[in-house]
Amino acid sequence: MKILVINGPNLSRLGQREPAIYGTLTYPELTAKITEWAKDSGFDSEILQSDSETEIIQLLHRAADEKLPVIINPAAFTHYSYAIRDAAAALETPLIEVHLSNPLSREEFRHTSVISGVAKGTIAGFGADSYRLALDAMAKLVR
Repeated sequence: MKILVINGPNLSRLGQREPAIYGTLTYPELTAKITEWAKDSGFDSEILQSDSETEIIQLLHRAADEKLPVIINPAAFTHYSYAIRDAAAALETPLIEVHLSNPLSREEFRHTSVISGVAKGTIAGFGADSYRLALDAMAKLVR
């Protein structure tokens, strides 16, 4: 089974951007881990990153059309993108929201997620392992 993993803005800067918060793992290292964990969970993964709200919406539309389960780290769009939320709500397959850090332990503006209300669940604060945990959860949801 195929799974779409969507990463939002600035995640391509992992390892360089605020390593005290996001760690030193680079984006290519993260995608390699996700690919390995996805295989272990029985998924063929497609991992994409975009800084564009429009592109993320189009990816969610494609996931809806192809009936693909989705793991999404909406990054900063988490807190205000109703357009991404609406696209995510159109999915008939499960969507799991993921964050490397714990937004609730950070600045107050990060405490609200407009995506969580349409996600099957949210996993946050475990660094790269948040993706592994989401893949394990998704495997249980789709089987």
